[in-house]
Amino acid sequence: MPMQAHEIEDLLRESFPNAKIAVEGDDGVHMSAMVVDESFRGMNRVQQQRAVYAALKGRMDGSSGELHALALTTRAPD
Repeated sequence: MPMQAHEIEDLLRESFPNAKIAVEGDDGVHMSAMVVDESFRGMNRVQQQRAVYAALKGRMDGSSGELHALALTTRAPD
């Protein structure tokens, strides 16, 4: 079953409780997310995105049918 934006945000909020998070998308399969969190400070972009994918707890798996594509924007706060 495809994931909805609020479900993705809830999963991300568990790992990044103080982050600024915005999730967009209307088809439940191809979504975009912006995560701005202090924990990203000192990490490169790949490390930041790996942290976000880990927060999704395996739901980012095209074979599961839950979330096929997630365009990510990650950064530490200014």
